[in-house]
Amino acid sequence: MSLQTRYEFTLPRGYVDDSGAVHRSGVMRLATARDELEPLRDPTISGPDDPRLTVIVLARVVERLGSLDLVTIREIESLFAADLAYLQDFYGVINFGTQAEYEAFVSAESAELVSTSAPAAASTPAVADAAPIAAEASSSPQAPEDEPVAPAEPADVPAAPRPGRSAIEEIPSESR
Repeated sequence: MSLQTRYEFTLPRGYVDDSGAVHRSGVMRLATARDELEPLRDPTISGPDDPRLTVIVLARVVERLGSLDLVTIREIESLFAADLAYLQDFYGVINFGTQAEYEAFVSAESAELVSTSAPAAASTPAVADAAPIAAEASSSPQAPEDEPVAPAEPADVPAAPRPGRSAIEEIPSESR
Protein backbone atom coordinates (compact mmCIF):
# COMPACT_ATOMS: atom_id res chain seq x y z
CA MET A 1 0.00 0.00 0.00
CA SER A 2 1.44 3.37 -0.95
CA LEU A 3 0.69 6.75 0.57
CA GLN A 4 -1.49 9.04 -1.54
CA THR A 5 0.26 12.41 -1.74
CA ARG A 6 -1.75 14.15 -4.49
CA TYR A 7 -5.49 14.81 -4.43
CA GLU A 8 -7.78 16.07 -7.16
CA PHE A 9 -10.36 18.74 -6.37
CA THR A 10 -13.05 20.79 -8.11
CA LEU A 11 -13.59 24.38 -7.03
CA PRO A 12 -17.18 25.53 -6.41
CA ARG A 13 -16.85 28.54 -8.75
CA GLY A 14 -13.45 28.40 -10.39
CA TYR A 15 -10.52 30.68 -11.09
CA VAL A 16 -11.12 33.07 -14.00
CA ASP A 17 -7.89 33.94 -15.81
CA ASP A 18 -7.08 37.12 -17.75
CA SER A 19 -8.56 35.71 -20.96
CA GLY A 20 -11.86 34.80 -19.23
CA ALA A 21 -11.25 31.03 -19.13
CA VAL A 22 -12.59 29.29 -16.01
CA HIS A 23 -10.35 26.76 -14.26
CA ARG A 24 -12.20 24.56 -11.75
CA SER A 25 -10.39 21.24 -11.43
CA GLY A 26 -6.97 20.92 -9.91
CA VAL A 27 -4.49 18.91 -7.93
CA MET A 28 -3.21 19.61 -4.42
CA ARG A 29 -0.32 17.72 -2.86
CA LEU A 30 0.24 17.02 0.80
CA ALA A 31 2.10 19.83 2.55
CA THR A 32 5.56 19.36 3.96
CA ALA A 33 6.98 21.04 7.06
CA ARG A 34 8.92 23.31 4.70
CA ASP A 35 5.67 24.37 2.98
CA GLU A 36 4.40 25.66 6.32
CA LEU A 37 7.68 27.08 7.67
CA GLU A 38 9.24 28.72 4.63
CA PRO A 39 6.45 31.31 4.14
CA LEU A 40 7.09 32.56 7.70
CA ARG A 41 10.45 33.84 6.41
CA ASP A 42 8.68 35.97 3.80
CA PRO A 43 9.14 39.64 4.77
CA THR A 44 5.51 40.41 3.86
CA ILE A 45 4.28 37.96 6.52
CA SER A 46 3.98 39.49 9.98
CA GLY A 47 3.62 36.16 11.83
CA PRO A 48 1.76 32.87 12.02
CA ASP A 49 -1.62 34.64 12.32
CA ASP A 50 -1.15 36.72 9.14
CA PRO A 51 -4.06 35.88 6.77
CA ARG A 52 -1.71 36.13 3.77
CA LEU A 53 0.16 33.08 5.11
CA THR A 54 -2.71 30.88 3.93
CA VAL A 55 -2.43 32.25 0.39
CA ILE A 56 1.30 31.57 0.24
CA VAL A 57 0.97 28.04 1.61
CA LEU A 58 -1.82 27.22 -0.84
CA ALA A 59 0.26 28.54 -3.74
CA ARG A 60 2.99 26.10 -2.72
CA VAL A 61 0.77 23.01 -2.53
CA VAL A 62 -1.70 23.54 -5.41
CA GLU A 63 0.18 21.90 -8.28
CA ARG A 64 -2.34 22.40 -11.06
CA LEU A 65 -5.48 24.45 -11.59
CA GLY A 66 -7.37 23.74 -14.81
CA SER A 67 -4.91 24.14 -17.68
CA LEU A 68 -2.44 26.07 -15.48
CA ASP A 69 0.54 23.92 -14.60
CA LEU A 70 2.07 26.67 -12.46
CA VAL A 71 -0.11 28.13 -9.71
CA THR A 72 1.33 31.22 -8.06
CA ILE A 73 0.29 33.56 -5.27
CA ARG A 74 -1.38 35.73 -7.92
CA GLU A 75 -3.81 32.95 -8.92
CA ILE A 76 -4.65 32.09 -5.30
CA GLU A 77 -5.24 35.78 -4.50
CA SER A 78 -7.57 36.02 -7.50
CA LEU A 79 -9.84 33.19 -6.38
CA PHE A 80 -13.40 33.92 -5.32
CA ALA A 81 -13.86 33.78 -1.54
CA ALA A 82 -15.87 30.54 -1.81
CA ASP A 83 -13.02 28.89 -3.70
CA LEU A 84 -10.41 30.08 -1.20
CA ALA A 85 -12.54 28.73 1.66
CA TYR A 86 -12.92 25.44 -0.21
CA LEU A 87 -9.14 25.12 -0.68
CA GLN A 88 -8.57 25.91 3.00
CA ASP A 89 -11.01 23.16 3.99
CA PHE A 90 -9.53 20.75 1.46
CA TYR A 91 -6.00 21.49 2.71
CA GLY A 92 -7.07 20.80 6.29
CA VAL A 93 -8.79 17.55 5.41
CA ILE A 94 -6.00 16.04 3.31
CA ASN A 95 -3.19 17.14 5.63
CA PHE A 96 -4.71 16.78 9.09
CA GLY A 97 -7.83 14.64 8.64
CA THR A 98 -8.36 10.92 8.43
CA GLN A 99 -9.19 8.99 5.29
CA ALA A 100 -12.79 8.81 6.53
CA GLU A 101 -12.94 12.62 6.87
CA TYR A 102 -11.50 13.00 3.36
CA GLU A 103 -14.10 10.62 1.92
CA ALA A 104 -16.91 12.45 3.75
CA PHE A 105 -15.66 15.80 2.43
CA VAL A 106 -15.50 14.51 -1.14
CA SER A 107 -18.95 12.91 -0.82
CA ALA A 108 -20.46 16.16 0.49
CA GLU A 109 -18.87 18.09 -2.38
CA SER A 110 -20.08 15.57 -4.95
CA ALA A 111 -23.61 15.78 -3.58
CA GLU A 112 -23.46 19.58 -3.71
CA LEU A 113 -22.17 19.55 -7.30
CA VAL A 114 -24.94 17.16 -8.35
CA SER A 115 -27.63 19.28 -6.70
CA THR A 116 -26.35 22.57 -8.13
CA SER A 117 -25.75 21.25 -11.64
CA ALA A 118 -29.30 19.92 -12.04
CA PRO A 119 -31.36 22.04 -14.45
CA ALA A 120 -33.55 24.56 -12.62
CA ALA A 121 -36.43 24.17 -15.06
CA ALA A 122 -36.81 20.42 -14.60
CA SER A 123 -40.37 19.18 -14.65
CA THR A 124 -39.92 17.15 -11.45
CA PRO A 125 -38.63 18.65 -8.23
CA ALA A 126 -35.06 17.93 -7.20
CA VAL A 127 -36.29 16.59 -3.86
CA ALA A 128 -36.68 13.10 -5.30
CA ASP A 129 -33.13 13.15 -6.67
CA ALA A 130 -31.52 14.78 -3.64
CA ALA A 131 -33.03 12.49 -1.01
CA PRO A 132 -30.94 9.39 -1.89
CA ILE A 133 -27.78 11.50 -1.92
CA ALA A 134 -28.56 12.91 1.52
CA ALA A 135 -29.38 9.43 2.76
CA GLU A 136 -26.08 8.06 1.46
CA ALA A 137 -24.14 10.89 3.09
CA SER A 138 -25.88 10.45 6.44
CA SER A 139 -25.52 6.67 6.45
CA SER A 140 -21.77 6.80 5.88
CA PRO A 141 -19.61 6.35 8.97
CA GLN A 142 -17.90 9.66 8.18
CA ALA A 143 -21.00 11.79 8.78
CA PRO A 144 -20.44 14.78 11.07
CA GLU A 145 -20.92 14.09 14.76
CA ASP A 146 -24.63 13.61 15.44
CA GLU A 147 -25.74 16.43 13.15
CA PRO A 148 -29.30 15.93 11.91
CA VAL A 149 -29.67 15.61 8.18
CA ALA A 150 -31.77 18.44 6.79
CA PRO A 151 -34.57 17.45 4.46
CA ALA A 152 -33.93 17.99 0.77
CA GLU A 153 -34.97 21.41 -0.53
CA PRO A 154 -36.79 22.29 -3.74
CA ALA A 155 -34.66 23.06 -6.82
CA ASP A 156 -35.25 26.82 -6.67
CA VAL A 157 -33.69 27.13 -3.20
CA PRO A 158 -29.87 27.40 -3.18
CA ALA A 159 -27.94 24.48 -1.73
CA ALA A 160 -26.87 24.69 1.89
CA PRO A 161 -23.25 25.62 2.54
CA ARG A 162 -20.67 22.87 2.94
CA PRO A 163 -20.59 21.32 6.38
CA GLY A 164 -17.80 22.40 8.69
CA ARG A 165 -17.32 26.11 7.84
CA SER A 166 -19.43 29.05 8.87
CA ALA A 167 -16.80 31.68 8.03
CA ILE A 168 -13.28 31.95 6.73
CA GLU A 169 -10.98 30.89 9.52
CA GLU A 170 -7.50 29.60 10.15
CA ILE A 171 -6.97 25.98 11.09
CA PRO A 172 -6.68 25.84 14.90
CA SER A 173 -3.09 25.22 15.98
CA GLU A 174 -4.08 22.55 18.49
CA SER A 175 -5.27 20.29 15.61
CA ARG A 176 -1.80 20.27 14.02
